[in-house]
Amino acid sequence: MSNKQRRREFLRTSGLAAAGFFIVPRHVLGKGYTAPSDKLNLAAIGAGGKGQSDIFNAWNKGENNVVAFADVDWGQCKTSIERFPNAKKYRDFRVMLDEVGKDIDAVTISTPDHFHAYAAMACMQLGKHVYVQKPLTHNIAEARLLTETARRFKVVTQMGNQGASNPMQKTAMDWFDKGLIGNVHTVNIWTNRPVWPQGIPVPTDKPTLPATMTDKEWDIWLGPASYVDYNPLYHPFKWRGWWNFGTGALGDIGCHTIDSPFRILGLGYPTEVECSVGAVFLKDWNPEYIPEGCPPSSHVQIQFPATKKNKSPMKMIWMDGGIRPMHPDLIPANEPISNDGGQNGIILHGTKGLMTIGMYGNNPKLYLNNGDKLEAPVEKPNDRYTAEYGHQVRWTEACKAGFNTKEHKELTSSFDYSGPLTETVLMGNLAIRSYMIRKKVEGGTDQRSRMDWPGRLKLQWDGNMMRITNFDDANAFVTREYRKGWEIEKK
Repeated sequence: MSNKQRRREFLRTSGLAAAGFFIVPRHVLGKGYTAPSDKLNLAAIGAGGKGQSDIFNAWNKGENNVVAFADVDWGQCKTSIERFPNAKKYRDFRVMLDEVGKDIDAVTISTPDHFHAYAAMACMQLGKHVYVQKPLTHNIAEARLLTETARRFKVVTQMGNQGASNPMQKTAMDWFDKGLIGNVHTVNIWTNRPVWPQGIPVPTDKPTLPATMTDKEWDIWLGPASYVDYNPLYHPFKWRGWWNFGTGALGDIGCHTIDSPFRILGLGYPTEVECSVGAVFLKDWNPEYIPEGCPPSSHVQIQFPATKKNKSPMKMIWMDGGIRPMHPDLIPANEPISNDGGQNGIILHGTKGLMTIGMYGNNPKLYLNNGDKLEAPVEKPNDRYTAEYGHQVRWTEACKAGFNTKEHKELTSSFDYSGPLTETVLMGNLAIRSYMIRKKVEGGTDQRSRMDWPGRLKLQWDGNMMRITNFDDANAFVTREYRKGWEIEKK
């Protein structure tokens, strides 16, 4: 029985019916009216920052109810508190699920990356539909686990890479499917991220917590991550630059930009990955060594085999830290290679031409070998799906329809798709962290020969087994060590 059917049955058999209250068909109530039994009861885990728009868009102008939310720092979610004054507020999402979980149908999860899998697993195991911000998880093993768990518990899922629902993505897919650029052999992707401090020393000072948090809330914020003292370089935003909590530039933007070629080319597991990263020198000949933090810039190459859609092997080249590829010959010298001043972009290089795509799948353009150029027409969005291309609204509609329905199958970033996508994004981070592994060389005679860097290899990946086959130390980054009491339970 679906959630909607259960609520209808409850109202039919309860004292409300005896008191003269009945569910009235939508067509009787009038256009635009949503019967109470057609509303989802929503909760949010993380209601500040991106969580504000996630739960607000899922609420969809009152088409659904927001019954509760949990956030360790209520000072960061004032907007949500003001928008939903009747929602029950919690500091600990586990207490929320214990107390009002039976009243919740679906949950938006918009926490730092390290908390995504722990919260999503707890909700899915209770049969709650989940919307999880990008990247889906903090590591590859968690992405695989969430994908499998969603199927097992038959819940409707969506990752928060809203550009996946941009209708312009379909235009780009249609162009490729028609063979306009031929088979793709190379994809360039670049970003101006990080736009937060990154490649900096680990903080050692111990400032006081914000007035809106206590030590208990800080412990909850840390969740599965290793314990560190509070620092404003971690909370509320700069956590992205630390491996303990975040996934760097790739985790922030990769699920937006890698999404387009992943979708267009029908990609699956990659076969190999290699990278280099930017170094910071504060002393002559001595690069800073900060394995706890993401680097200031990186250059990653991921190799994919041919697919059903793309008949040739393909390499994906990622650049961050403001580094970008050079101007391709097919794009006129006086035209920018992306529509945001070159800060972020995607180029698919094919045998017949190339395609450029902007952030969130916007403004695809074709530059063909014969000199033709084609730009996608700007589509007027359906009013119902204006906010973030309807990414959250479509998820709520699929939740109402149920698991494996047409609405569910039409979602653009359910875990069946976004799980493998996230694994590819995090493959780049696996290479970056392996690149930074260093080991002392016995008998080194000078400072430049005292250290070896054994992970600076072309890493071979077995996607089915989730394993690097030629450098075992790299496999430590497929998963993570979980803090005691915060291990992810499999049921």
